[in-house]
Amino acid sequence: MDVIIMAPALLILLGATVILRADSLSDKKSLLLPPTNFTIKVTGLSQVLLRWESNPDQEPVNIELGYHVRINAPQEEDYETRNTESKRVTVLHKGFSASVQTVPWNGQPLPPSRWVSAELKAPPGSPGTSIVNLTCTTNTTVNNHTPLRPYQVSLHCSWLAGKDAPEDTQYFLYYRYGSWTEECQEYRRDTLNRNTACWFPKTFISSRGSEALAVHANGSSKHAPIKPFDQLFALHAIDRINPPVNVTAEIEGTCLSIQWEKPVSAFPIHCFEYEVKIYNTRKNYFQTEKLMTNAFISIIDDISKYSIQVRATVSSMCRQMGFWSEWSQPIYVGSDDQKPSTEWFLIVLMAAICFILLIFSFICKTLSIFVYLGVSNEG
Repeated sequence: MDVIIMAPALLILLGATVILRADSLSDKKSLLLPPTNFTIKVTGLSQVLLRWESNPDQEPVNIELGYHVRINAPQEEDYETRNTESKRVTVLHKGFSASVQTVPWNGQPLPPSRWVSAELKAPPGSPGTSIVNLTCTTNTTVNNHTPLRPYQVSLHCSWLAGKDAPEDTQYFLYYRYGSWTEECQEYRRDTLNRNTACWFPKTFISSRGSEALAVHANGSSKHAPIKPFDQLFALHAIDRINPPVNVTAEIEGTCLSIQWEKPVSAFPIHCFEYEVKIYNTRKNYFQTEKLMTNAFISIIDDISKYSIQVRATVSSMCRQMGFWSEWSQPIYVGSDDQKPSTEWFLIVLMAAICFILLIFSFICKTLSIFVYLGVSNEG
């Protein structure tokens, strides 16, 4: 009788155990495991490749998986990807570290795996020996030697020696754009014969490109290891636009007509904005107009001399806005010669009128005196 009463209780306990075991197996299957073989490899100047593999022990799950990548240094950044590798462009002279974890894709309700991390140590070098105040500019010129590339881009960079760099320090500069890397061959030196500026007359940089320009400088000395330095430049921020060319102006009556051609640039004509500066030399007055076309007409004073200048910038329609070009060389139209002659004519005319009035007054006064004398004699 006791056995019969206990049987239902045993069945309940057995069922609970089976359910707990099933839940445990379910949790084990749904547990996400971290990626394996996570590595960071330098593939170029200021460029690294992050690579990892999916965990071979990962139990099959019925959801899509991805990866959450976190850049820890030199600058924090988070992003997600379905790939098992990721290329990053960043400065490396301070070192580089990153972490990655497995995550459910498309926001599935499943906790991510733990993080795995990798690190690149900062390159060796004594503090205060790397270059400082690095600045670079690009400029576009016509390329007459390669018809397939009608324009070429030059690069000029300058810097100062580190405050703790020994006097015998010599610096060397490189740039990378895309897959191209070049070392500088034309340097300018300071009073201690240290390289402090570099000139690349012809580069593989595309003035219409959107990739960052990576510049790297290292050095050598007999007295201390020189710390390298990296810097990234956005092309729109360092591109020195050429001024517009063939600026012409003419005056017809009171109408001033100005025309010009786009700067020497790989960008087409519709990519430019312009500013026209008109200076009235007689009135010492400036008029500035912003335009999207390469022509301007204005109503003016036809008896003044005018100085005309135009400058340009690449508009936001074609890339991120950068700096304005220098003003074009001034051209002059009109003449001040007419105004002085008019003024002299008025002065002479007024003087003549005043002289005539003075003579007339003198004659009238003289006649009145004669008349008075005549009347007195008669009396």
